[in-house]
Amino acid sequence: MENIIKAAFLGHAIGDALGVPVEFCNRSELTANPVKDFRSFGVWNQPAGTFSDDSSMMFCTVEALCNGLSYENIARNFEKWYTNGYWGAHNELFDIGGTSRKAIINFINGNNVAEKCGLDTESSNGNGSLMRILPLAFYLANEKDINTRYKTVMNVSSITHMHPRSILSCFIFIEYCILLLKGHKKFNAYSIMQEQILTFINTNKFNQNEILFFNRILKKKIFEEKEEDIQSSGYVIHTLEASFWCFLNTETYLDAVLKAVNLGEDTDTTGAVTGGLAGLYYGISEIPTQMTTNLAKANEIQGLSKKFCKSLTHE
Repeated sequence: MENIIKAAFLGHAIGDALGVPVEFCNRSELTANPVKDFRSFGVWNQPAGTFSDDSSMMFCTVEALCNGLSYENIARNFEKWYTNGYWGAHNELFDIGGTSRKAIINFINGNNVAEKCGLDTESSNGNGSLMRILPLAFYLANEKDINTRYKTVMNVSSITHMHPRSILSCFIFIEYCILLLKGHKKFNAYSIMQEQILTFINTNKFNQNEILFFNRILKKKIFEEKEEDIQSSGYVIHTLEASFWCFLNTETYLDAVLKAVNLGEDTDTTGAVTGGLAGLYYGISEIPTQMTTNLAKANEIQGLSKKFCKSLTHE
């Protein structure tokens, strides 16, 4: 399991770092000059191999989970990142989403119920909780009660993103990752996930108007959509769709993350979410060694992966 965790976390951070220099570039620009490897500087003026808030917040979540599930500890780590660059690629913060910023400030200002700090308006459905939710796939992999899995995902998302659309996006992603961890092939896992999520939604009487936003993921086959119909903005539905589409339409880790980044717009997050999926599925041997070597904090990430694995197995 340690190697799978390591592959997922490195895969996430590498996808993120590939996207950082070209964030906000449009698809036609990247078609003309596609990303093929790490680039230096670019949009955020960062060295090659620098990951963004996506991975920093994910590693903050992992670090907290190493000591068990505490929403307050996760939020406290977000505060440390926001104020002191904790788990920043270079120990500083250079990017943060608006919803995450407001939620962390809510926590800093004394709302100590961490899972109530997030924003719940419809306009607060950026991808800021989806981009950091990956560790819960490992934490919840042996939890048999889907209601418990949902509640945990809901609360971890709600530290920053409390709207049902963001929560359900995270839940769909985690349920799919868990099926991959259990050894299902990716297309089979996709079909099982659709069936399980739709059953769960119907059983729990979700708002059907909200569910309409997930039709392409849950009721159709997202991988059959044309590339021009896949959007890659910072909207959580776009990121979820684009990540599934890239992962299901490629056969290797590198092809998946490069396809994700070269969709343009929110390149770091689409790269990170796709990279986490692809790393988990294809494994550490499929991630280019040179990319791991050139990734910021690669040794620390591998150390954290080992620590997290031990915490899950109580070694």
